[in-house]
Amino acid sequence: MPVNKRSKYRGSRTCGGGTHKNRRGAGNRGGRGRAGHRDHRFSHFLINNKVHNGKHGFVNKNPSAVDALDIGDIDQMADALVASGNAEMDGDTIVIDAGQIGIDKILGGGQVTKKMNISAVSFTDRARQKIEENGGQALDA
Repeated sequence: MPVNKRSKYRGSRTCGGGTHKNRRGAGNRGGRGRAGHRDHRFSHFLINNKVHNGKHGFVNKNPSAVDALDIGDIDQMADALVASGNAEMDGDTIVIDAGQIGIDKILGGGQVTKKMNISAVSFTDRARQKIEENGGQALDA
């Protein structure tokens, strides 16, 4: 009884591959290398949870890209920021240093429900207006 496939097929012309025409060329294995396999995300092509599969999209060559966040998102995160020590309570006002959490610019999207004093590199006019309407301050860092 043969121990492995190599000895099992030793001496046979096609080694279990059917007719001698079946294993001819790269077409029967789907091409050479990764040809034509754009949508197959094999695990060894996943590096740091990113698909490294050719070039696509635009590249922002501006090294001075600004990290921005909506004021509504900051309002929702405010309690968690205080709990984690990234913001402080000053009476009923939440004091947030946006640079400490990696934010350069505050945008005006969302709703503001808390009184906040926020210091950041820059604010949009709408964000500044929403903060001040709620009794807080928008401080330029």
